[in-house]
This record gives sequence, structure tokens and C-alpha cells, in this order.
Amino acid sequence: MLNARIGARIAAFRQERGLSLKQFSRLSGISTALLSELERGIGNPSLSVLERLAAALETPLAVLFADELENAALIRRKGEQIRLHNPQEAEAVYYSLTPGPLKSNVELLLLTLAPHGETNREFSRHFEEEIACIVEGEACMIFEHEEFRLGPEDTIRILPSRRHRLRNPTDRPVKVLFIKSKVF
Repeated sequence: MLNARIGARIAAFRQERGLSLKQFSRLSGISTALLSELERGIGNPSLSVLERLAAALETPLAVLFADELENAALIRRKGEQIRLHNPQEAEAVYYSLTPGPLKSNVELLLLTLAPHGETNREFSRHFEEEIACIVEGEACMIFEHEEFRLGPEDTIRILPSRRHRLRNPTDRPVKVLFIKSKVF
């Protein structure tokens, strides 16, 4: 039953994009025979095959399974938040707030930055885009030679590869909500 629903989703996505089985086969590197079986729900695809199909359809793998998830699986309660550990950031505590059992193309993080703490002594640089919102307290975002003071509900966009760090100049902890794009 699961294979039939996934196969139907693959067929629907392929047809929405106006692709024939032969074109989809070339794009995905999967034989037309296997594609036909999968779309009819009689094939049993491996994870690597599903990943190749999702990539060819330019859609996250999770979308192929979206209808199979219970709505309750898409909720992360406060007590279920996952603490992320970065040994280079002793003054910063991150929690992953992104709900759901499948990978997402965005990640929601909550940072608590200790008084007079910094996220890094060196500048961070990564290939995801981030948007940060100060939830509580005040912080300074430092981009190499520029510094910007941010207060509650101020937001800042951090472009990919932009060297940055966050500093708490106050005597109180700062809470910052981050939304990060994910690179798969």
C-alpha cells in the first residue's frame, strides 16, 4: 500500500513537470522499466533510488512521504527539543526546534547566549542562508569590520558565506531564533 501511494506521488510530480517516462529516466538515471513499476506501485525502491528521483524532480525527499506522516509527528514539544553541542561555542547553547521525523529544507534553532558571551571567537562562515530574530535581550551582530546592535524583535539576514559572529554585550542572557536554509 505504501509503495502504491509513493508511486502515485512520483507519477503525479513527473506529470506536473510535463516529463515523459523516457525524459524522467534520463534525468534520474533510473531505467524506464523500474520507473514504470514504481509508478504502478509494484516496485520496491531503495533509498538511493528515491533520492535520485527526488533530485530529478527538484523536490525534497520528504515530499514523497508527506502524506504518510501523522499530523502529530509534525509537532515538537518544548521538552522534546534537541540540544546541539558545539565544543567551540562554550557560551552558546543551541536547540533544534524543527519538528518532524524527515529532513527539512529549513531548520529552526533557538540560541541562548550567555552574558558577555560570543557565538565564536573566530568568525563563522557557512553555505546556508540564515535569518535571526532577537527574541529576548540585546546582541551585536558582527560582520568582519561592521557591528550592528540588535534589540527584541529585530531581525537580520545572514547571506551564505558572509563571515559573522554574535556577541552579547549585556549582563543578561540573550535568546535568538534562527531560521537556516538547508543544503542537501
